[in-house]
Amino acid sequence: MKLTGNTIFITGGGSGIGRGLAESFHKLGNKVIIAGRRQANLNEVTSANPGMSSYELDIADPESIKSVASKLVKEFPDLNVLINNAGIMPFDDPSAPIEDALMERIVTTNFYGPIRMTSALIEHLKSKKDAVLINNTSVVAYVPLAANAVYSSTKAALHAYTLSQRFALRNTSVKVQEIAPPWVDTDLIKKSGDPRAMPLEAFIAETMDKLASDAPEIFVDAIKPLRDNPGSNEHEFFNMLNQSLVDNPIPH
Repeated sequence: MKLTGNTIFITGGGSGIGRGLAESFHKLGNKVIIAGRRQANLNEVTSANPGMSSYELDIADPESIKSVASKLVKEFPDLNVLINNAGIMPFDDPSAPIEDALMERIVTTNFYGPIRMTSALIEHLKSKKDAVLINNTSVVAYVPLAANAVYSSTKAALHAYTLSQRFALRNTSVKVQEIAPPWVDTDLIKKSGDPRAMPLEAFIAETMDKLASDAPEIFVDAIKPLRDNPGSNEHEFFNMLNQSLVDNPIPH
């Protein structure tokens, strides 16, 4: 994608990766609009970045999505980039009963949310010459975490959906890219300084550099072995990775 001259809407832009992307695009002179559930976070980001705008949005609420999408098109008619970034990552245990409300919250936020947000804006995006749709999935779309089984499944589902979406939009002006982050040191789980987590600044720098290409998938070099793992022999690596996390758990 081109990194300048855009009007960009980023869900989950009040913290973590969303904020990092928003601020990077803002520094390049793009018009950036962020959205999220926590108004205080949005206010903090926009105050630190004069000229950036925000909307309060509950990505799990279809009516909230429709309302914000309607305002976006009216107030920012040049909107040409949508970054579906909002997500939640609660832990769950697939070997035990799971709370139905928790499962629904993860699926509704991480999978239905991006689909609904895109659906609300896709006709507008198709009317723009240099439109880009970016879905933020995860490395766990390729190698799931057993302790985040539902989260991993939603990211795998969004990855599959993105493949179909890219093909379906192939003859339109909308380019589809996917960002698949590794474990990044943000508050998605717990900002802890764990050496296994990639520092946010380093992740954003490498991701922005790679977004300048037309690559369908954007992932940092460090996770290439995990991206390449899925296949008929994937089980050994999956078991090894998850056992290492049993032995040295992710803090939460």
